[in-house]
Order: sequence, then structure tokens, then C-alpha cells
Amino acid sequence: QVQLVESGGGLVQAVGSLRLSCAVSGRTFSTLTMGWFRQAPGKEREFVGAISRSDGSTYYSDSVIGRFAISRDNAKSTVYLQMNSLKPEDTAIYYCAGKRTAIVINTQPSTYSHWGQGTQVTVSS
Repeated sequence: QVQLVESGGGLVQAVGSLRLSCAVSGRTFSTLTMGWFRQAPGKEREFVGAISRSDGSTYYSDSVIGRFAISRDNAKSTVYLQMNSLKPEDTAIYYCAGKRTAIVINTQPSTYSHWGQGTQVTVSS
């Protein structure tokens, strides 16, 4: 009965910034490894990054290193995706996801068992 709700998406110009939030309910948030994925029209869902359930270590796709940052607040059961220096190719629906395993570097969507409904991010040129 885990529920995830994303928020913070919108329209932003290139080189701008957005911060996405994902609120989790239904189980102890601190037991979940949390990931962010995105899906552009006509393309497959792709991994963006993930954060561990314990020490806060992170792992990112090469395409976002240095621009995006994931953080979590276990007291608020919320994970964040800070997006800076946005590019038009970042335009997609962004999803947060959770899994019980502690393998943060596994980037396959199929390894995540809990998913939010997504939030649209559009970056204009």
C-alpha cells in the first residue's frame, strides 16, 4: 500500500532550475532505496539517479552528473530532485520510484516496485 506523489514540475527556460519532490506514504520511508526516472514522448523510460536508504550515497546517469542532485528527508518521508542548468533534452515526465533492496547502482526500472504517477517537466529553448 505504498503511495508516491510527485510535485514541482512545470515549464522553465533553458539553463533554469526546478526542484521536484516525491512524498511517500504507506510504509517506513527509510527502508526504501529511492530513484528518479524520466520518459520523453516516444522513448523508453530511463534512469536519472538514485539515493540509498541508509548513508545517503547517490548514483547518477552520466547525462545529469554535475547538474542534478538527489536528496532525502527521512523525517518528512520525501525525496527531492534538484535540477540545475536545464536543457531542452531534459523535457520529459519525471517519476519517482522505490525499492526494498539496497543495490543503488542497479538502474533497471524493473527492479523498482513502487512508482508515482509522474510530473511533467518542459524546458524551452
